[in-house]
Amino acid sequence: MKTCSKKFIFEKENEWEPAGEGVARQIMGYDGQLMLVKVKFEKGAKGVLHTHYHTQTTYVASGKFEFSVDGEMQIVEAGDGIYIAPDAEHECTCIEAGILIDCFSPMRADFISK
Repeated sequence: MKTCSKKFIFEKENEWEPAGEGVARQIMGYDGQLMLVKVKFEKGAKGVLHTHYHTQTTYVASGKFEFSVDGEMQIVEAGDGIYIAPDAEHECTCIEAGILIDCFSPMRADFISK
């Protein structure tokens, strides 16, 4: 498995990968300690309830989302952020189509297919 990305990742050259119904992602850079991922949601799409051992922070670049983190529900929109501790159950529903920017530590090896 590659342990780091290219130095420069250009959106127009980086394919969107399916990540669920109405959800697609672009991996925007990583090494063993860190990963940045752009996630595009259509209105009504869901990020299903899940956990992982990674620390995650999410920035809402556009759109509006209902997020649940460890049972606490909040509506977030462009400019807002979310912190998700390791092993915290979390999910989201897209209220208005948008893009989330996820940062993971350590990197999500399960997202690297090549």
